[in-house]
Formats: sequence, C-alpha cells, structure tokens
Amino acid sequence: METIKHNLLTRFKLNPPRILALGFMMLIILGAILLNLPIASQNGESIGFINALFTSASAVCVTGLVVVNTAAHWTLFGKIVILILIQMGGLGIMTMATIVAMISGRKISLKERLVIKEQLNQETLSGLVKLTKYVIYLTFLIEGLGALFLSMKFIPQYGTIKGIWFSVFHAISAFCNAGFDITGNSLMDYNNSAIVILTVVALIVLGGIGFGVILDVVKNKRWSKLSLHSKLAISFTAFLIIFGAIIFYILESNNPLTMQGFTFKEKTLASLFASITPRTAGFNTIDTSALKQSSSLLTIIFMFIGGSPGSTAGGVKTLTMLVLIISTISIIRGESDVEVFKRRIPYETIFKSIAIIMIGITIVFIVTFILTLTEDQEFLNLLFETTSAFGTVGLSRGITSELSNAGRLILALTMYAGRVGPLTLAFAVGYKEEHKRYRYAEGNITVG
Repeated sequence: METIKHNLLTRFKLNPPRILALGFMMLIILGAILLNLPIASQNGESIGFINALFTSASAVCVTGLVVVNTAAHWTLFGKIVILILIQMGGLGIMTMATIVAMISGRKISLKERLVIKEQLNQETLSGLVKLTKYVIYLTFLIEGLGALFLSMKFIPQYGTIKGIWFSVFHAISAFCNAGFDITGNSLMDYNNSAIVILTVVALIVLGGIGFGVILDVVKNKRWSKLSLHSKLAISFTAFLIIFGAIIFYILESNNPLTMQGFTFKEKTLASLFASITPRTAGFNTIDTSALKQSSSLLTIIFMFIGGSPGSTAGGVKTLTMLVLIISTISIIRGESDVEVFKRRIPYETIFKSIAIIMIGITIVFIVTFILTLTEDQEFLNLLFETTSAFGTVGLSRGITSELSNAGRLILALTMYAGRVGPLTLAFAVGYKEEHKRYRYAEGNITVG
C-alpha cells in the first residue's frame, strides 16, 4: 500500500506545468464562488454556479464569452471581481505571485523561477525575476496610457467618475485581450470614433505581441539588433493584420448586415478591427453573427492562430504557425535546414510547433464534435464558438447564452485548456521526468 501511495505521489509531482495548470484552476473556482454570490448580480439572486463558473473561466482565461450581458447583469462588485480576474489571468499566476513577493520583500525561490520560466515561455532562468518586474511595470504603464486615451471619449460621454471607470475597465480588458465590455454592446457604438478604436487596437496588439518583444524593442530600438523571435513576431503579426484588414474590407464592404452603410473611414476602422480582434481580444464593432461565411471562416483561422508567445493572448500562437509554414516551404524546396533571417531553426522547435498545432486541432475537433451532440445549433456556429473558446478570443455568433449546461461546462474546460496552453497542459498531465538512455534503429515509413 505504501509503495502504491509513493508511486502516486511521485507520478503527480508538482512540476512547473502542473503548478500553472492548478493555479489557473484554483483562481477560476475562487472567481466562480464570488460571482455566484447574490451581491454580484443586479437582481440580488445567485446566477447559478455553472454560469458563475463559465464567467469566471472566461475572465481568468481572458476570453470574453458571456452567458449574460456584463453591463446589465453584474453589480459593481461583480464587475470588479471580473476585472481582477482578467488582470490576474492576463498577467499570469506567477506574475501576480511576484507582485506579492515584491510587496512583502520575500525572495523568489528556484521552484517559483521555474514556473515563471514556463509561464513566460523563456528558454533560460537567467534574468527571470528582472523580466517579470519589467512585465509588471510595463503592463500598468500601457494600461494607464490606454485608459488616459479612452477617457478622452468616455469622460465627456459618461461623466468623470463613470468615464474613468469605463476607461480603466476597457483598457485592462483590451490589453489582457479579454474582450469583456461594460458598454452593453461591445464597441459597436464607436465605429466612427478613431480614438476609441485605435486605442483599443493598440492595446490589443501590444498585449498580444508578447512582453519579451516589447522589451526587446524598447531596449534595442533598431531592427537589426532585435532577436530572431522579435523579428518574426513583429513581421508575421503585421502581415496578418494587413492581410486580414484587406480581405475583411473586400468581403464585408457591401454586406448590408455589417458594413454597407458605413462611410469609408468607418469601413477602414471596422476592417482593421475585424482583422485584429480575433487574435485574441473578443471586442467587436460589427455584428459577428451577421458576417458572411467566408469572413467567419477567416475569423476562425485567425482565432486558432491567436497572438504571440509570452503574451496575454491565446491560440496556438503566431510563431508556432509561422515555424510550421517556414518548415513546409523548406521541405518543398528540398532544403536540409529550416532557415529564416540568416538563422537556423532547431528541429526541437519544429517538433514542438507540430505538437502544439496537432493538440490544438484535436481539441477543437473533439469539442466541436461533442457540441454537435449536446447542442441544437448550426455546425459553423459551433465550430466558431469552440475555436473562440480555445483561442481565448470571446467572439461569438450569438449562441453562447443558448448553450446547455453541458455545453457551457465543455466550453469552460476548452477556455481553460486554451489559456494554460495545449503543450503545457499536455506536460501537466503526461510529462515524465525520466528519459530513455537508448535509441532504436531507424525504420523507413512512406508518407505523402
């Protein structure tokens, strides 16, 4: 009996991936308990634990899918809880723990450094605590500047106190790529407000590009001095934004249900926003449910890709997809090495990218399949909802509130898997410390 107990404890040793996974799970449960309190709802009644759990998971996983209107249903207490969950989920469990350690003057242990390394997708332990401090300062600085710009619109519209509250809430929600809003209609009433749209766009991009990239740009300034990671993240992000904006403009410009009645300025802003928000913010300036099927498919692809590694965004990540694209091109060209910007990409990185994308596709496929059994909805809507949950996006074709309890629980788990990360979650469940000390002989397999 003692041997079995020892083996179980050894098997479930709290390695960094498991600590992260458990940390997010505990935060979601705590948030659900608070949001389930009658004081959190406007009608003074409990929303029900499943709905509270779904909302908490959506906030912690910075997704933005909601079963009730955030502005109308939640009290100030409920909204503050949601905002705190968004900030903690966006920064990450260990970043918040570092803030507590900084305030209390406690040193960061080696175990905590290992978890921070996992959370920020860093390769080494060197300078991790310093990097985390920069992340904290940078986050509050960017969110503060975002709130300042948004206040130029919200304060004249709502008054000083309410305007500041709206500015702070949406700045944090945008930078953390959460997509929660307290306007009651996302940003659909601000199509012609360049300052709101461009500020939110800037916050989404900065939150989704990755903390490491921002610090690299601030430190080195010149393109030639940037790391390969930063160059690829910036290049691919810029390509996706420009490409997506052009395609959305072409597809939706004459759609009577979305942008047909817009001016050129409004169409341009809406197209830019529609290209950026799927990666992975969840705000919308046009009716997502009214998008053409082609636009919805493009949105699904963008949601699956998500933002960059080490950011507040979800998805399989931009560089994961880019590594796979570059590798495919290298194979087609018959090249033995995968090279970009005069650097060779390690095979370990390529294998890791393949694993992440395969796990992501598997999760989306299985969840969509299960939802087709539990929900009476169109397939496109279910695929859209599933990808939005996995990519922690928050966009919906209007079916979230119509989902069954089973469907809500399934999507809550999907949001959790997307926020923790497909590979991190896989490591948390099945990673083994011991490795083989031998290699088998190669065997030939015909593929393609």
